Amino acid sequence: MDRSEATQRSKEDKPSKIDEADSAEAPVYYHESGDLFAEDIEQHLAVLPEMSTATEEVTINDIQIGDPDVPLTADQQRLRSLIWRSRHLLMGKGNALPPAARWTICDIDVGGAAPIAQRVRPVAPKYREKLSDLIKGLLADKIVQPSTSTWASPIVVIIKKNGVDIRLCIDYRRVNQLTRLMVYPMPLISDLLEDLDKARMVIAITKYFDWPLDQLDVVTAFLYG
Repeated sequence: MDRSEATQRSKEDKPSKIDEADSAEAPVYYHESGDLFAEDIEQHLAVLPEMSTATEEVTINDIQIGDPDVPLTADQQRLRSLIWRSRHLLMGKGNALPPAARWTICDIDVGGAAPIAQRVRPVAPKYREKLSDLIKGLLADKIVQPSTSTWASPIVVIIKKNGVDIRLCIDYRRVNQLTRLMVYPMPLISDLLEDLDKARMVIAITKYFDWPLDQLDVVTAFLYG
């Protein structure tokens, strides 16, 4: 059995019989099949990037503004030129990742919860070689590393729309149940709108942040076979 990011797993206890009289208070046990779809657990999946050894350089035409089928207006052209002047901050095309965010360390707080080690989920034989190549790439790019953590979450292999390629995700539902929420003051929407009152142009940029994990944080460990 191959293991990465966490490989130790303990035997799961067999579900005990539930007395009908105590069913209201008794614990509930779930047994999941190996057939999972992204839509079933999309709120609890962590998607791992697919890294390549080299990425193409970004060109000004790669900066998409507005509807790609509609010619750019003069204001949109100026906006694209403004972004292009800061092209040294842009990533390469493909699966490149930005440098990790500075001054921030991601810590998943599970309190004093006991480690949870789940079983490996089966992967269809026709996807095993692709999964192995994907894991090797993640290891080579130092996105993941071998671990002996006592935590272990199973992977979920998602088939892409072309029906051939795969996407690697991790099912963190059990970990999420134990994670303490971060509590911080949220700004009022009315205040945010007031701050934007005099803005002539509002831009929404969608991208993932790359945050380093605490070196002692082993709860994100996953295993595969």
